[in-house]
Amino acid sequence: MSEQEKGGGHITAGMDEREKVEKTADRLRDELLLTLEELDRRRERAMDVRYQVRHAVEKNRDVLIKAGGVALGLLVMSMGYSWWKARHREELLWKHRRQALRRAWEHPDRLASQAEERPIGFELGRKLVLIFASTLASALAKSAVKTLVPPSPEPQQAPEGKKRLGLRINHSPAHA
Repeated sequence: MSEQEKGGGHITAGMDEREKVEKTADRLRDELLLTLEELDRRRERAMDVRYQVRHAVEKNRDVLIKAGGVALGLLVMSMGYSWWKARHREELLWKHRRQALRRAWEHPDRLASQAEERPIGFELGRKLVLIFASTLASALAKSAVKTLVPPSPEPQQAPEGKKRLGLRINHSPAHA
């Protein structure tokens, strides 16, 4: 039988079994070291905040530029509106005064309110809907808190023969 038929190759042709095992072990050790070095490099990258931020910025550069443009546009618009409002403040004040006088003339019993009087059924229905919505929202919030926050352990009861005297609030064990 030739060396090829025994399972050896031209690299290990002149070696005995021990040398073959050592070569294989060295090769496997080198591969393991390369794998460990790569894992260490990836761990360092994963823990490097600067790298993560730089990578996220490079990946989402166009979205960030668009968001910055929108923010800048909103800032310019709000500054322009405040400038316009400051310039026309006196004019707006007189406009509000005229509207208040018109309301006072038309409805002297409702001087402070701008709201129209609505039928009692409509107001009652609106209030009922608001009550229902707030009750539903609080029930949803309560169930969300119950599912998100684990229940606290119940205090252990004192043995029957060792009951403490005093107020009931003092019966709970002290927590350190």
